[in-house]
Amino acid sequence: MKFIRLAQLDFLPRSADCGLFVLRVWLGLSILILHGWGKLVSFSEKSGGFPDPLGVGPKASLAMLLFGEVVCAALLAVGFLTRFSAAVLAFAMGVAFFMQHKGVLSGPGNGELAFIYLAGFVALFVAGGGRFSVDEKLGKS
Repeated sequence: MKFIRLAQLDFLPRSADCGLFVLRVWLGLSILILHGWGKLVSFSEKSGGFPDPLGVGPKASLAMLLFGEVVCAALLAVGFLTRFSAAVLAFAMGVAFFMQHKGVLSGPGNGELAFIYLAGFVALFVAGGGRFSVDEKLGKS
């Protein structure tokens, strides 16, 4: 019984707001730095042959994805327009997972990473930015 109490980690403080802060910053900066930034700096080279799952043209597809992976990712990290940004990013990850990776979670060409990001963005869309967000500060003024 003592082990179960210890394993529950009840001695640590709980804070959903801290959890939302960590999730927002972690996912926002990860998408921005690991995915969006590289596409942004190589826009010219990538735009001609970029995948076009929505049928709007490769350049438009890349531009829309960049809006999500750069602009919305930065907004998400600071917690401004959190739910909007999370919705845009969830849509982008949904397109990546279902249309580009065909919903495949394992094996070559799988969309596991897009699926994981999708889950995080949906959670932030549902929960909002939390107490430690710009949205919260603006809502209280």
